[in-house]
Amino acid sequence: MQADAKAAIREYWERETCGIRYGDAASRKAWHDEIAAARYELEPFIPAFADFPSASGIDVLEIGVGAGTDFANWCCYARHAYGVDLTVRAVEITTERLQLAGVPENRYALRTADAEKLPFADASFDLVYSWGVLHVTPDTPAAIAEAFRVLRPGGRLKMMVYHARSWTGALLAIRFGWLRGKFRMTQKEAIAQYLESPGMKAYSTREAQELLERAGFEQIAVRREFAPGDLLSMRLSAKYRSPIYAVVRALYPSWLIRRVGRRWGLYLMMSARKPQH
Repeated sequence: MQADAKAAIREYWERETCGIRYGDAASRKAWHDEIAAARYELEPFIPAFADFPSASGIDVLEIGVGAGTDFANWCCYARHAYGVDLTVRAVEITTERLQLAGVPENRYALRTADAEKLPFADASFDLVYSWGVLHVTPDTPAAIAEAFRVLRPGGRLKMMVYHARSWTGALLAIRFGWLRGKFRMTQKEAIAQYLESPGMKAYSTREAQELLERAGFEQIAVRREFAPGDLLSMRLSAKYRSPIYAVVRALYPSWLIRRVGRRWGLYLMMSARKPQH
């Protein structure tokens, strides 16, 4: 059953690697530049959260490289950057990005791998980073346990998972639940069924903290932040490109959502530390 779920997830992300819908240019380098620019325009808090310069002189693992925008930044600073992704396509796109940018091949290593079974020895990295990936895999606790295993004592985890009590979750529950008479559909159910790949998970702040605590992490910090979906600021995927969605987007009070605050943002940005002993 889990193998079937993982195959469906892989198939989904092989079709559309995260972020590539923002690339329009004919030139491959310009295409990659468009993707990177869109990422940090829509999610301007990523560079500060990741703190790429802090990786100077250390070994970094990114789980789920996607189109390689963040990974390229890790390569600029880390002693050595390692990247894994469930899909072949993401590894290909990221490799192309680094080659076009002239990043020396001895600065990084990329490969396909399962987040639940990382192909690295214990205590291999000083930092594990994963943006919007660990909630995708069927066994999220196993993936977090793997992140803990491959970290060195005192090493840090930085990750983002989805927040169940969010504007995005509410929008999906209204659109696919309440407007169809399914008034008992929860935000978690709506996110699992209709947000990106099948079986997507979302957590309350407490649930997310408990995931890290059970794995053995300490010094856990959580920050909530708006996703583009909360503000309807992203480029819509194919299934939402119709006149009715254009009208909804035009009338959507994103200014009010911003003023209300980030308490119901989709992103739970988390950092934690592996104990020294």
